[in-house]
Amino acid sequence: MAKREIESLNKNFVTDIRGIIEQSRRNAVRSVDFCRVQMYWNIGRRIQVEEQKGKKRADYGSFLLKNLSKELEPEYGSGFSVRQLEMCRQFFRLYPIANTVCSQLNWSQYKLLIAIDDADKREYYQLESVNNAWTKRELERQIHSQLYERLLMSSDKEKVLAVARKQRIPETPQEVIKDPMVLEFLGLERNPEYYERDLETAIINHLQRFLLELGNGFAFIARQRRILLEDDAARRQRYDLG
Repeated sequence: MAKREIESLNKNFVTDIRGIIEQSRRNAVRSVDFCRVQMYWNIGRRIQVEEQKGKKRADYGSFLLKNLSKELEPEYGSGFSVRQLEMCRQFFRLYPIANTVCSQLNWSQYKLLIAIDDADKREYYQLESVNNAWTKRELERQIHSQLYERLLMSSDKEKVLAVARKQRIPETPQEVIKDPMVLEFLGLERNPEYYERDLETAIINHLQRFLLELGNGFAFIARQRRILLEDDAARRQRYDLG
């Protein structure tokens, strides 16, 4: 076996092992995150059960959480403040069935979902977070930019939810294209309209900075580069021969 072939096999082998390690690390982080979600869900359930015992007292729920926080915070930290315990209770009330809690989402994402009053809107963002592997930051951005409301402007609620649930394939561009688009990440000022070249320049600038930030192995070749298709190349060859 040639030396170059051995080196190639060894490189592939090392790459595979690295992939196994990285995947295991990601799985471990997701496992820890979901254990935390389950912990808060179980805390919420236990609070709900205990609160029901004293439901004849109007102030029992408030007393229960304050007293619980007073006992837990010194031992376990700020993750068990009254506000956090209230969120645990709300979490259980919104997701009373354990298997409806998604293992792909972490507690930071669920806190954003809990704050949404509209059940359909909450379901949409939950489904899209899972379908598109949104991070907490991306989910927060989509909520703040009112993605759900913008999609409803060009389609009805049932169609939007059906696409998120993967019950149907979008039939028109309007079902998946946001209207209007929010491009605050480009650093453009809020204007009623933009020329195409303004958007093109801002988007390319953004992509260029991103590619350069990635470091070695990535390059920004040109802002506009002509691409010859097979038919164009064949036609040019015929002209050259003629």
